[in-house]
This record gives sequence, structure tokens and C-alpha cells, in this order.
Amino acid sequence: MNNSVGNTARLLGAGLRALLVLTIVCGVIYPLAVTGIAQVAFNDKANGSEIKDKSGQVVGSSLIGQTYNLPKQNPDDPEEAAKPDLKWFQPRPSNGLGTNSVNTQYSLILSGATNKAADNPDLIKLVTDAKAAVIADNSTATYTVKPEDVPADAVTSSGSGLDPNISSAYAKIQTHRIAEQNNLDVTQVDKLVADHTTGRTLGFMGEPRVNVLELNTALKALTKS
Repeated sequence: MNNSVGNTARLLGAGLRALLVLTIVCGVIYPLAVTGIAQVAFNDKANGSEIKDKSGQVVGSSLIGQTYNLPKQNPDDPEEAAKPDLKWFQPRPSNGLGTNSVNTQYSLILSGATNKAADNPDLIKLVTDAKAAVIADNSTATYTVKPEDVPADAVTSSGSGLDPNISSAYAKIQTHRIAEQNNLDVTQVDKLVADHTTGRTLGFMGEPRVNVLELNTALKALTKS
């Protein structure tokens, strides 16, 4: 009986010691080590890939898209469609899960694609309406956007609905509008786009892309300089 109690006590003691050691190693030392390495080697990514404006204020993350819309005339009306603020570069559409109202316009509550087939009437209408809006919004007195010049990302949302990037083609067809709205020269805006265009990953993967938040942050600094 005494041996049984003694063995149980020794097992409990060994278990408690193992729990204490593993708690310190796995719950304290390891997280601190990983956090320390991340802060030293990948400081920007470890802190959310923050983008700061000229004053040093954080304006968002380079990983998450944002909208650039005018204030609603009736903020309490959920049916009122937000209109884009045309003085800013516009991101690609964010239709999210379509029927899920909480996942539209780059809401961070959920993410996901519309899951609509290419021949879905609702999707066809979304794309058709988006294309007409892109042509109308970006055509100026001296520049007309042709239907064949509208890239796919200008009229379709990404798989997550939160894509922060647009194609260089979509950025370029917005330059004339941006120049007109901000009283800038088109060459200035073209250079801004070129300076913020990222090439293919490793030189061959993906397509050239432009981060809209980074571009608009630079545009804001340019218009206030």
C-alpha cells in the first residue's frame, strides 16, 4: 500500500515537473524567441505590414485593400450605394460573398469570393455595370477609355475580396482622371504609378501590380507638397 502511494506521488511529482518545464519552454521561452527573431529579421511583416503617411501616421496595411468613397448622403440607409471619390485611385471591386452583406466593400469580418459561375446573371450584371462605370469615371475631355482597354481586375473582385493590389493596366487608365481631379500633370501621375509598380515575383511569377493604398498615400503627399 505504501509502495503504491509512493509510486503515485513520484509519478505526480514527475508530471508536475514536466508540466512546469514544458510550460516555461513552450509557453514562455519559445514564443519570446520567435517574437524576437521576427522583430529583428522581419520587423515590418511581424507588425502587420503597416503603411504610414508622410507624418508617420499608420494609414493601413499593405496586405488589405481599402475603399475610397465619398460620404453617403444618408449614412443610415444600408441600400444607398457608396459612390467612389474620383480624386483617388480606385481598387478592384469587392463583391465578397455576394449575398452576405457583412462581407462587402472590404469589410474585414469575413473574406471570400462570390462563388458565382461565369454564366450567372447576377455576376454578368455586376461585371457589365462595373465596366460601364470604369469607362464613364475614367474618360476625360482629353482621354477616352475604350471597352477593350478595361482589364479584368477592374470589373471583378479577387478570391478573398480584400486584394490590396490592382494591375498596372488598371492603374494607368486612371491616371488622366487623377491628374484632372487633382490639378496635376499626367506625366506626374504616370511617374507616380511607375514608381509604385511591383514587377513579377522572382521575375516570372504573377503579373506587375500596384498597391492602391501605397499609391494613394504617395498621391496625398504629392498633392500636399
